Amino acid sequence: MTPASALLDPASNPALYVATVLTLFVDLPDTPLRASTQDQRHAHRWFDRGVSLSLVETALLLACLRRATRPPDVPRLPRIRSLAYFEPVIEELIEQPVPDGYLHYLRHKLRLADKAVTADFQKSTFSEDR
Repeated sequence: MTPASALLDPASNPALYVATVLTLFVDLPDTPLRASTQDQRHAHRWFDRGVSLSLVETALLLACLRRATRPPDVPRLPRIRSLAYFEPVIEELIEQPVPDGYLHYLRHKLRLADKAVTADFQKSTFSEDR
């Protein structure tokens, strides 16, 4: 019998892991309001490979922060349509791990960048570009 604590641990519960990854994904700027079945499969593959949730969150935030801090004179990038967009950053972080505390730093930086962008664009179900 599986202990109850294991059912609540995303590292040992694939459904909880996938749900957590998809929630992190759709809460980001420039992402869809809902994840697709392809996104679900992608998150499940990361679970099967043993990619930690902290690494996934770091990759998602790092990629979004890179997008948000582009020079203002360059054209705006298209919206992120899939979780697959983050795969190269996942691979990058597996090969070159970041120091402890970097995830906290990224959360803070993205919050600041998001506040600056919110004045120009606000994620909404009624947005014309969705």
